[in-house]
Amino acid sequence: MFHKRSEKLTDEDRWYLNRYLTMSEELRKAYELKEAYCTWFEKAKEKGLVSVLQTKEDLLLFYELVEAKGLPEFNRAIGTFRNWQTEIVNSFSFNYSNGFLKGINNLTKVLKRNAFGFRNFGRSRWMML
Repeated sequence: MFHKRSEKLTDEDRWYLNRYLTMSEELRKAYELKEAYCTWFEKAKEKGLVSVLQTKEDLLLFYELVEAKGLPEFNRAIGTFRNWQTEIVNSFSFNYSNGFLKGINNLTKVLKRNAFGFRNFGRSRWMML
């Protein structure tokens, strides 16, 4: 229930969520930040290339929200976001992904691990190709 968006929760999930969030103030803050991030992410995907500056401004507002909540784990994550901010904002502007290449690299590593016992390099190379 913590991973689902709040609008997708069932009544039972909502009851449990409210129960747990009232038990811990820190957990409630973390859940609110998760929801704020999901909202920013959805807006950024919808805007795309049309409004890159608005996406960046919304991200800066999210940074301020995280700092206001005062959770050290989220502050550390925001440091990473700030380091990669240009790339993150550009990822919404351009519809490119390196997922395909990561998949090929992962497959090659798995095949290499499985081919550890091959005596002939040619067979190992054939499997990878």
